[in-house]
Amino acid sequence: MNNSKLLQQIARKDSNKEKLAERVIKNSELLQELFAGLQAPEARIKYGSNKVLVIISEKNPAMLYPKLDFFVAQLDSENNFLKWGAIEIIANLCQVDSVHHFENIFSKYFFPIHAHQMITAANTIKAAAKVASFKHNLTEKISEEILKVEAADYETPECNNIVIGQAIKSLDELFPKLKTKEPVFAFVKRQLKNKRPATRKKAENFIRKNQKLLEK
Repeated sequence: MNNSKLLQQIARKDSNKEKLAERVIKNSELLQELFAGLQAPEARIKYGSNKVLVIISEKNPAMLYPKLDFFVAQLDSENNFLKWGAIEIIANLCQVDSVHHFENIFSKYFFPIHAHQMITAANTIKAAAKVASFKHNLTEKISEEILKVEAADYETPECNNIVIGQAIKSLDELFPKLKTKEPVFAFVKRQLKNKRPATRKKAENFIRKNQKLLEK
């Protein structure tokens, strides 16, 4: 049984992760308990702690920024849930990355897009839009990384089409800020023939919304 009251609360089915995150934000000494929770054998504690850390990264990114290297290391974790949490947390920490540490891990961060795991790639592409919202200087470069999804080889062709759908959503957020819009628009236009109906629909909506921006 874990002796930490915080982790005991996290382990409860009805625990309010938002409130627990606020509690840690108000008392930074509890932060070490969350990191200990990531090592717990109990799934509820491990993944609950991960969830609370994600919330903290959204509400108070400066609190977790000193631990950025820890989360970068988690990108290589064999535990996918911790890896996906790290992807989201790092994106949130970009808001306070005044020393441009993210630029040094750029290739590592976006590697999953041209790897082979659908969910990890989709999570990375989703987070990419948030990174771009904080790192305006990287918007063009991030769009280039997202476009690599078209040449990716995930578990099945359907997996590819699902991730392409997420790519369209993220590119939709980036599109107004892009100086070079044509490659993105051409990519989305090709998805009008995508075999996945939901992805085709995303492409149709994107083109309808952004056609005028291309003509400017």
